[in-house]
Amino acid sequence: MAQQPHNLKCVCCLSSLYEVICLIFITLGKWKQAPKKEMVDQATKKLEELEKQGIKMRVHWTLGRYDVVAFTEAPTEKDVMKALLSFQNLVDTETMVAVPRKEGIKLL
Repeated sequence: MAQQPHNLKCVCCLSSLYEVICLIFITLGKWKQAPKKEMVDQATKKLEELEKQGIKMRVHWTLGRYDVVAFTEAPTEKDVMKALLSFQNLVDTETMVAVPRKEGIKLL
C-alpha cells in the first residue's frame, strides 16, 4: 500500500519528528541517442527540480548493457512515475521497486 504524499524530504527515510516511509526504485536506462552536453544539462536541471519536490534521484553512468542506473527515493510510486516521464525523451527505462535488505529479511 502506497503512502500518502507529504511535504517532507525523504532523507534516509527518517524525519526528525517521526518516521516517513519512502519507496525505493532502481531504474536501468539506455540513451535514446548519443548524449550531448545540452542533454546532460537538461537532465541535471530536471534532477534539481525533483530534489526540490522531495524526490531524491541518484544517477550513475555505467558500462555494459545499460548506460545509466538511477536510485530513486520518493513518497509514492506516482511521484516516481511522473519523475521518470520527464526523462522520456532522453532515455528508455526499466524500473524496479526495491526493498532495503533489513526489511527483506523481516519477510522471511
